[in-house]
Amino acid sequence: MGIVRASTIIEARESDKHMKPAEGSTVIGRSVTIRGELSGKEDLYMDGTVEGTIALSGSRLTVGPNARVMADLSARDVVIYGFVEGNIRATGRIELRESAVVKGDIAAERLSIEENASIKGRVELSDVVPVAGTGPDPDAGLFGASASASNLA
Repeated sequence: MGIVRASTIIEARESDKHMKPAEGSTVIGRSVTIRGELSGKEDLYMDGTVEGTIALSGSRLTVGPNARVMADLSARDVVIYGFVEGNIRATGRIELRESAVVKGDIAAERLSIEENASIKGRVELSDVVPVAGTGPDPDAGLFGASASASNLA
């Protein structure tokens, strides 16, 4: 009798795009669309569409694989599996997972980028990254540049 070897076939299924959020996280499902400002003080898992700003001081933000975010993000830790167009600021760690696509600038203490993740923008890593609105100039841009309507006219 010969040797029979089992082979494993790995194929992506639609169910693979469903992730389980961390226990205790607030969840925004993939069918939800939000336009405007989203803020809070608890962990957030979002897999829907957001346009505007997301500010979660002292909390973790997870952008799921089905998410489409056109917003500036500010949180303690940010984990991205989906698409983000906007600037990202974290006082702790930013993780770009394999399926992440980021178009915007990143500022954090620590950054982790998995193979196949994509980023188009500037990266600033420093020991202390103030959360937007807590620095000396709350109107300052991601890297301290300030712009107003009169400057843009």
